[in-house]
Amino acid sequence: MEQFVPADRTLSVCRRVCYAAGHFLNDLCASIWFTYLLVYFHSVLGFRSAYAGVLLLIGQVADGFCTPLIGYESDKTAGFLKLGKRKSWHLLGTICVLVSFPFIFTPCLACTDRTPQWAQIVYFTPFIILFQVGWAATQISHLSLIPELVSRESAKVELTAYRYAFSVVANITVYAVAWLLFRFQSEGSVDPSIIDNLGPVDIPLFRNLSLIVLGTGALFSLIFHVGTKEDPSASGGGGGQLITSSPTQESATLTVFQWKHWLKEPAFYQMAFLYMCTRLIVNLSQTYISVYLTYSLMLSKNFIAIIPLVMYISGFVCSLAMKPVSRLIGISMTYFIGLLLVLGFATWVFFDHKMEANNIFGAAVLLGAGSATILVMSLSMTATLIGEQTQSGAFVYGAMSLTDKVANGVGVILIQSIWPCSSESCCPDCVWFYRDVMASVTGGVAVAAALGLITVLIWPIRIRSNYLLNSRQQ
Repeated sequence: MEQFVPADRTLSVCRRVCYAAGHFLNDLCASIWFTYLLVYFHSVLGFRSAYAGVLLLIGQVADGFCTPLIGYESDKTAGFLKLGKRKSWHLLGTICVLVSFPFIFTPCLACTDRTPQWAQIVYFTPFIILFQVGWAATQISHLSLIPELVSRESAKVELTAYRYAFSVVANITVYAVAWLLFRFQSEGSVDPSIIDNLGPVDIPLFRNLSLIVLGTGALFSLIFHVGTKEDPSASGGGGGQLITSSPTQESATLTVFQWKHWLKEPAFYQMAFLYMCTRLIVNLSQTYISVYLTYSLMLSKNFIAIIPLVMYISGFVCSLAMKPVSRLIGISMTYFIGLLLVLGFATWVFFDHKMEANNIFGAAVLLGAGSATILVMSLSMTATLIGEQTQSGAFVYGAMSLTDKVANGVGVILIQSIWPCSSESCCPDCVWFYRDVMASVTGGVAVAAALGLITVLIWPIRIRSNYLLNSRQQ
């Protein structure tokens, strides 16, 4: 009986860069979405705290539930316009993002001062849903290309690191542009309240920020489509069998995984929990860093651009060392080091009651480096789980994304609903509230992720079920 050996697929540096550019638009929009959505709707447009959380929850739930559906459809449908099926869904998602995102960070066009906030929520909801559907289509199709473009585990880690490096650059771009816009605004104003505090005067600033990132992201999406060649044979079919045989032996038939096979795999649920915890740390810390800086530390509004910028620069530097470190100590232990960095940040924030402006830079470095490490390693572990079962890879990534999107949305709405202040302006209680949120969310979820990692160390991420069915050669 012959042993099936997958072809060794590799990419040149140019191809890796072109591939990594394909998620740049998504990363730009996600940076604005998670970092500035709450402060924009609450502090700039004047929405109630809970209503701002509802809008984020709507987006996360829409993204979460459509993601596995998109993954399923992406696995079984053919491409169009002579594109592969992954690039076809990527193009469709990109178009949805481009046409919907500008309306989210622009005030309701048909509303007046008398329009109730619930009606404005109805206005923003279709744009948010369309944006999240497009974002999910782009994300899943882009992730699904990793195990199809390369086959070696080290190459998957490297390609994931390239992808994350572009994600870091995207976030740095957003925060750098935001910082410049805040700086230009302060230079043109002599009113200290405008310089230090967020309000309706910042509406044009956020609108311009969203338009700048959309134009930049569209250019990088074009680079991806021109420079990335999808191999239709690498993704396989929607189902079928791989057969190896010998004239003197029985044939062994390996069932190619469909979505229902993954639901029987213990490693599938291990990875889903670990990925959910990873995304909770990354996304919720990114969501609440702005309000923590504004309400807990009472820093001027330009810090909501400076501190996230420091976080992602540290993450970018850390991503450069991930490949050699993961080769030396393994992916799981590298992930554990990232958790230690996140726990260091949570401990610092919780015990340093008088966090000074200088100290927050050091804490931001820890959070940025830790978040980068656990995100890249979790994606690498997911690619390892998929292995050669690339024909159903989009479903796996979609299912992983479902867990994190729903958990993020529920987490935000729970936090927003227990906001301690009775009025919509911040009271002394919210100073401690957002500090506790930053410490407990990052630290608590990191502990949960560590427990999940223990199960991975005991039962490594791999397909465990035996789908070999022996049948006598006809």
